[in-house]
Amino acid sequence: IWLHALAIGYSPLYLSENADGIRQDWPRIPLPDSDKLLRDSARYGSKIADMLDTEKAPVYGLDPPSDEQVALFDNIADITAINPKLKRLSEAEGHFELSAGWGYKSKGRNETEIVMPGSGRIERRAYSDDEMARFEAAAPKYGLTRESLVELLGKETCDVYLNGFAYWRNIPVRIWEYYIGGYQVIKKWLSYREKGVLGRSLTIKEVEYVSEIARRLAFLRVLEPRLDANYLAIKANCYKWPTG
Repeated sequence: IWLHALAIGYSPLYLSENADGIRQDWPRIPLPDSDKLLRDSARYGSKIADMLDTEKAPVYGLDPPSDEQVALFDNIADITAINPKLKRLSEAEGHFELSAGWGYKSKGRNETEIVMPGSGRIERRAYSDDEMARFEAAAPKYGLTRESLVELLGKETCDVYLNGFAYWRNIPVRIWEYYIGGYQVIKKWLSYREKGVLGRSLTIKEVEYVSEIARRLAFLRVLEPRLDANYLAIKANCYKWPTG
């Protein structure tokens, strides 16, 4: 039942139609009238739970993914050197120091130390031909057209900078702007890892973790049409509670 609730809660259509109730902390989750609908919905919820659980290795598909499905995500948030002549980014040489102004320490109430987000460095741009080709190849594997896939991920993409050496290339705008619990996920993570806040450079595993976050969020965006369809099916076939 909780996985079903998770699937409904991640449907953009449900969130739109029930915005007032959610805003008042009074969401109403429709209960399906059949075992099949409940189990199908819980299957979506289970996949969402896996994507949100960073301790689990991500699998970007509801079924065993094809190579084309994996290819859709493996160039999202690709760690890239700004200077193409730099053949290898090195942790030892400070290439992973997060110093683009993503966060800083400040004083809150009672002089408590808090971390404030900074503007950082981000460049929005059009997709490259190669990035669009990935969409073209992978979209049918998710039952989508290239155009609908672009709508889900964002009509532009972002290059997000660590410093003067490296950046995460190709974070689609709707992934960069993804919020959970009122916080912009990737930007919030970066604000606490700025070198002036963290006190050290990032490790290669931490840099790769940002790529993984972006790819997990991309899958959740790609799943949205199915979550909406699941919500509509349950909305049309709600359990009727007995009266009297």
